[in-house]
Amino acid sequence: MERTESIILAIETSCDETAAAIVKNETELLSNVVASQIESHKRFGGVVPEIASRHHVEQITLVIEEALKKAKLTMDDIDAVAVTEGPGLVGALLVGVNAAKALAFAHGKPVIGVHHIAGHIYANRLIHEMKFPLLSLVVSGGHTELILMKEHGHFEVIGETRDDAAGEAYDKVARMLELPYPGGPHIDRLAHEGKPSYSLPRAMLDEDSYEFSFSGLKSAVINTIHNAKQKNEEIIKENIAASFQQSVIDVLVTKTKRAVEQFGVKQLLVAGGVAANKGLRIELEKAFQHSDVEVIIPPLSLCTDNAAMIAAAGAISYRKGKFGTMAMNGEPGLPIEIMN
Repeated sequence: MERTESIILAIETSCDETAAAIVKNETELLSNVVASQIESHKRFGGVVPEIASRHHVEQITLVIEEALKKAKLTMDDIDAVAVTEGPGLVGALLVGVNAAKALAFAHGKPVIGVHHIAGHIYANRLIHEMKFPLLSLVVSGGHTELILMKEHGHFEVIGETRDDAAGEAYDKVARMLELPYPGGPHIDRLAHEGKPSYSLPRAMLDEDSYEFSFSGLKSAVINTIHNAKQKNEEIIKENIAASFQQSVIDVLVTKTKRAVEQFGVKQLLVAGGVAANKGLRIELEKAFQHSDVEVIIPPLSLCTDNAAMIAAAGAISYRKGKFGTMAMNGEPGLPIEIMN
């Protein structure tokens, strides 16, 4: 028997955000607390796993208490504790998973393991109801995937990156341009100030597959910068940013549009941190403006890592009675299909 009402407390610690949130009846967001670590990692130009784990240990209890306080609830009101089981940094995941198991055990609540990418997809449900079949374009620092969903809780990966994720390429190119971490927002801003005047590759664009590859693009940008320096030519950062971003967006939009047409979906959901990219949002909306397919893009607060999305995905597992056990562990390479 499916449960239609629930209050889910969720925890997210897969990378460098310590987060807790509470969602009622699958879509009503009662609280969403995020403790960011960006300032701690900025000087290293990327996330340092050990530092991330230590920050999670320091912050986890505080963010859970704050989430309960903001929702004006106690653990007695909670029906289940959901937590990111994977993928992610193993040390970071372990902090969240063990906190969730301890909380669930102490208060006699079921614990629910949630796939991080499933969470990003379900962030959209907090603003708009899902219509199946749907396609989700997941674009983040660690993932670039096209995922087909025919019903709640069912995930079929039809294409993914063979090397660098789009967000990873953004950060590496930003480092070459001496931009602060995280690089994505800075490249997006510069891209709107420049022109795509550099010729850069669009890998696998003409292939029938829905696979992605951004490693060659990243290398092409690095070579362009090195060659300019050797010739004492001026490096126009705005134009490099615009050229790089246009290449990424062309590949993402073209393959997504092709998949939407092939699978006859009703909705396109955009998910992950790069969903906050202004250029990508504009081009996707333009590509589908004359289409019957509904394009759903979450607000910026639900694009980056947060626990509200984990609660939204966990609520579906709760409805179906799919619970974890006290043997649950952090799974850094957890495949999303295993959640079906």
